[in-house]
Parts: sequence; structure tokens; C-alpha cells
Amino acid sequence: MSDFSQGPGWWQASDGLWYPPHLMPQMPPGSYPMYPSPYGYAQPSSNNGMAIASLILGILWIYWIGSILAVIFGHVALSQMKKNPASSGRGMAIAGLVLGYIGVSVLTLVIVIAALTTVATS
Repeated sequence: MSDFSQGPGWWQASDGLWYPPHLMPQMPPGSYPMYPSPYGYAQPSSNNGMAIASLILGILWIYWIGSILAVIFGHVALSQMKKNPASSGRGMAIAGLVLGYIGVSVLTLVIVIAALTTVATS
């Protein structure tokens, strides 16, 4: 044992000391040495909050204000996901957009029908 390598074959143990070749631990036959993984741990992806809000507001509508906000939040979420590919929730953002646009279309249809009915009864 030494604090410095004394020549070829000497190996450094986990305690930081150098040991001569004849003291090297032997591996059992048929086993393989453990190598560290070349990759780090994967970070869990987080859902985009705007995508979640878009989906919820698209489902609820809330007198069509929710539909308008679902469209806005959906587009903001998709824009944020383009800038940060690690975030997830693209499907929720698209679903919120679709539901929001359906709500806005229904609102437009109701306004048009109400205007035509008002004009027809006058």
C-alpha cells in the first residue's frame, strides 16, 4: 500500500491508496465488471400549465369566455413548447384549441341566428 503508484500493474482502490498487482481482487469466473452508465438519468417531463388550462377551459366553455381563453392558452402553450421541447402536453393544447374553436364557432352561430331572428321579427 502506498499513496503513489510504484510502477506498472499497481492499482488504486476506492480508499485512494495504491496496491501492488498481487493484491488485486479477482472477479469470479463468468462475471463482468460493472461499468458506469454513459448517460445521465432522464428528467421527468412536466406538462405545460397553459396546455392544461386550455383543455379545461375548452371542456367547460363557461359562457363562451372559456372557449376564447382556451384558444388563447392553447396557442401560447404550443408556442412555449416550441421554445422548450422538454415540456409536454402538446396533445392537451391541441385538444383545448379544437374545443375552443368549436365553442367560438357556436358563439358566432348563436349571434348570427339571434341577429337574423331580430331582423326577421322587426
